[in-house]
Amino acid sequence: MFDKFRVRQAAASKMQNRKVVQDFLRKLGLLISTGLICTAAVAAEDSHTSRQGDITPLCGTKPMIVGVSDGYGGNTWRKTGLAEVKDELSRCKNVKRVIYSNANGDPQKANSDINSMVAQGVNVLIMLPDFGAVQLPAMRAAMKAGVAVVPYSAQIPGVTGRDYVVNVVGDTKQVGVLWADWLGTTLKKGNVVFLGGSPGAAGSQNFMDGLKGGLKKYPNLKLLNDQFVVTNWSPVDAQKATAGLIAQYPQIDAIVTDYGVTALAAAKAFEQAHLPVPAIVTIASDNELNCHYLSARKSGAAFPYYTLDGTTTYVRFAVRHGVAAYQGTTDNESPAVLPSAYADSAKGLDPRCDPTAPPDADLSSALPQEKLKAVFEQ
Repeated sequence: MFDKFRVRQAAASKMQNRKVVQDFLRKLGLLISTGLICTAAVAAEDSHTSRQGDITPLCGTKPMIVGVSDGYGGNTWRKTGLAEVKDELSRCKNVKRVIYSNANGDPQKANSDINSMVAQGVNVLIMLPDFGAVQLPAMRAAMKAGVAVVPYSAQIPGVTGRDYVVNVVGDTKQVGVLWADWLGTTLKKGNVVFLGGSPGAAGSQNFMDGLKGGLKKYPNLKLLNDQFVVTNWSPVDAQKATAGLIAQYPQIDAIVTDYGVTALAAAKAFEQAHLPVPAIVTIASDNELNCHYLSARKSGAAFPYYTLDGTTTYVRFAVRHGVAAYQGTTDNESPAVLPSAYADSAKGLDPRCDPTAPPDADLSSALPQEKLKAVFEQ
């Protein structure tokens, strides 16, 4: 029976879970809850976050006003993304103004913000389509008014050329293949489990499909779960789920997750069980996870670690596509973006750790150090 303390604890846990899920959705702009994420069709060679293109030849000569529409502003990831936009546009001398809007979670305000930006004369509109299909009418109207609209980070079910210029998103299935290749060349053999997000999340399923397909090349690696383990991207739920896996399977050699927060929770579950942490493979790490990894290594409890990052730079690809579309120049980058290796214990690639930065800070940003520091001071 639950006593009063455990009841209060359960209630607090539920509230914490809800907040973490909201923060995750806001951080990545992923429309997991509507099941709209899928792998983008690759129109050209894959675009890697570590190989940023040069916007200068795309800038053209026409004066332009650029709008940035955010559904949920305010967290460190979103602030970093806005700074990336301004840094990218600083190379185009014909940018007259950058207008930013934050809908604060209100889909009606998000559409109103788009309409307002069109009325203010924006020529390029970069946006995170946090509210999915309900934003399509406003986007379509903006395109009809001659605005180059580019949604990024989340896939939206619109029509290219009508509702937007192009939809810039991460190539989730290819990320799963990269994870498999790292495990196949580093771990070589053993048991693997995959931790996803909420039940039925299309993004997590895409990651897992890529991982499954990639692991077919490595018969000595066994994926223990047919379906991804649900964590709701919550550290509490991820830690509980990992504890259950530890009890279920006598040997786990690698934990793969689609979010750095759940990766850290999984590592902590092994530590609390007084077991060696298995290989940790993930995407979208943060300052807290990377500091934990470096601290563990320093204390003699090192674990194999691989993370793909650079998600705040997705917006730079969107900016270049939008500017090129408005100016009539050509951007040959693919809208399917691949994050780059940010930490790779097998190759001696260490992530950055900054104790003075926020725990959720993404230090894989392409911003110069002084500009990134300024973001954290806001």
